[in-house]
Amino acid sequence: MVRKIRGPAPARGGGGSGGFGGLGGGNPNAMLGQLQAMQQQMAEVQEQLGNETVEASAGGGAVSVVMTGHQALKSIAINPEVVNAEDVELLQDMIIAAVNEAVEKSRALAEERIGPLTGGLGGLGLGPG
Repeated sequence: MVRKIRGPAPARGGGGSGGFGGLGGGNPNAMLGQLQAMQQQMAEVQEQLGNETVEASAGGGAVSVVMTGHQALKSIAINPEVVNAEDVELLQDMIIAAVNEAVEKSRALAEERIGPLTGGLGGLGLGPG
């Protein structure tokens, strides 16, 4: 009589924990579908960010800048009263301060829009966390 000896069962993914943060409930096809939908949402949000702007100013409004959600500088407005050939350094400092503030606002805007989409992906290194 010949007996077949079975080896250990092949390992299966998921581990019953729902896979990636519960995406798809452990079902690879459902998880893939959810990840694709999230990718589409991310692309839409990224496109929208390019159309949104933030404004920042320095020197009590003497210098103001407008920047997109993609951190592209759209405009700089300088009040002519602050232009002083004797103190160009002050004007340069105000421009730098306004641009840096606009960058921070743009980053905050992006986080506000993208954060809800990536919040559950921190464990994958794909989102905040």
